[in-house]
Amino acid sequence: MLVPTPLMVDSLIRRVPRGRLITVDQIREKLAKDFGADFTCPLATGWFLRISAEAAEEDLAVRGKSLDEITPYWRVVKRDGRLNEKFPGGVERQAQRLREEGFTVVAGDGRRPPRVKDYEKFLVKLD
Repeated sequence: MLVPTPLMVDSLIRRVPRGRLITVDQIREKLAKDFGADFTCPLATGWFLRISAEAAEEDLAVRGKSLDEITPYWRVVKRDGRLNEKFPGGVERQAQRLREEGFTVVAGDGRRPPRVKDYEKFLVKLD
């Protein structure tokens, strides 16, 4: 089992271009493959994904960076296209950023958070 570092997770997210998405599972699978592991720790990946998101928002707010200069964490969705309620600003901010990039976000049903419509069409292909 690979326990990734925050920089491993962050650098992979930074490779996701505008108009594309990546799932948390894709991140875990890519990291495991790159490091010859059977799988990547889901807990550590989740922690470091959130740390990347919070650092990106800090870069935006405190350091005056633009959206093009920070880690595009909002492009990371769950395996079924759902948004992440633990990201800074919750699903509302993630949905807003995704809509600004042209994605359609379908409202949640009260029990589950919103999701990106047809998210599969936009998944990044990792080499």
